[in-house]
Amino acid sequence: MFNAASIAETLHDMKHYGFEGEDSVKFDWATIKTSRDKYVTRLNGIYDRNLENSGVAKLLGTASFAGKDEIQILDVDGETKTYKARHILIATGGYPVFPPGEGIAEHVISSDGFFELEEMPKKAVVVGAGYIAVELAGVLQGLGTDVSLVVRKDKAMRNLDDYISDTLDDEMQKQGIDIYRNTDGVAKVTLGDDGLKTVHLNNGETIEGADTVLMAAGRAPLVEPLNLAAAGVDQRDGGYIVANEYSETTTDGVYALGDVCGKVELTPMAIAAGRRLADRLFGPEEWNNAKVSYDMVPTVIFSHPPIGTIGLTEKEAIAQYGEENVKVYRSKFANLYYGPFQVEPDDKPKTAMKLVCAGEEELVVGLHVIGMGSDEMLQGFGIAMKMGATKADFDSCVAIHPTAAEEFVTMFPWGL
Repeated sequence: MFNAASIAETLHDMKHYGFEGEDSVKFDWATIKTSRDKYVTRLNGIYDRNLENSGVAKLLGTASFAGKDEIQILDVDGETKTYKARHILIATGGYPVFPPGEGIAEHVISSDGFFELEEMPKKAVVVGAGYIAVELAGVLQGLGTDVSLVVRKDKAMRNLDDYISDTLDDEMQKQGIDIYRNTDGVAKVTLGDDGLKTVHLNNGETIEGADTVLMAAGRAPLVEPLNLAAAGVDQRDGGYIVANEYSETTTDGVYALGDVCGKVELTPMAIAAGRRLADRLFGPEEWNNAKVSYDMVPTVIFSHPPIGTIGLTEKEAIAQYGEENVKVYRSKFANLYYGPFQVEPDDKPKTAMKLVCAGEEELVVGLHVIGMGSDEMLQGFGIAMKMGATKADFDSCVAIHPTAAEEFVTMFPWGL
């Protein structure tokens, strides 16, 4: 869906490159939904075959602990079966949660519901300030939906470096997304006689005429059915399972990883943790200390424009190293792609980049970027930062011109 919206943006831009016919191009939601669903089904089949080829038995049902080494499964036929194991892994993930309020459960969909929509919404209200909210708001707006974004505080993605989240805020507004700020959330959702919804916010504002209201304001760990107390597995605030860097819970032989632990809630992070756990439990002796690192994890937000971030924000770096030991480099510019655009310079979408460095050696402890291509440029910088790259290391790398990524290795002053 991100790619579909990106194509729509390119079609909108084509006039600046001398192409005509934007108005004659039609978008069919049903076509992309069918193709997308077929692709996901194909992926599911591949995973199933990989499990089967690896000799993994798949048991369909609802599992709960009956003891620290014992699991009961209520299968799809209504029968309960008991299994014992030396090692039990909890990787149940999370699920979307809705706030209480009149009409919310009846008239609101989650991100799961977004993928079930049979028609493109005409007017959508997206509630939330995190990854899912800004990504889906960007997709819908890019495809032609009238989008309102409801955030509890002053802006979306407040956990990012301010330089990036402020740029995102500016770009979303330029795209036409109507942002409702400092709302303190949704109080209720009502349905009119015309079938359209009105969203009532806790600050007294209302948004009328929405055919779709999408709630992306929070997720919780999927732990309730597990009967963790029977295994003696401790939980912390929010219900998240307590697990250390080795994915060990407070009960020997019981492990947990992924969103159910509430650390770095990213699919690749869970995959990495799972691989290290498998290496340690079942691999050769030299892997007995295998564990995953939760430091310097690169992540991308597939917003419009996309965002890439690794490491500490400027505020986090100052808190950790002291303001006098932190140096920041930043740059904001229009990507070369927008060079031919016959619009005012301030109206061109911006790419913003920031390096956060610490200590006399200027160790790069934070790297942040928003703009076209951010999603594809981040991986290599992640490797460099994991290896302890400094600003001088960045400066010593010859720039690839003309690219946006070269800005990271040409930020003045240079430290050669």
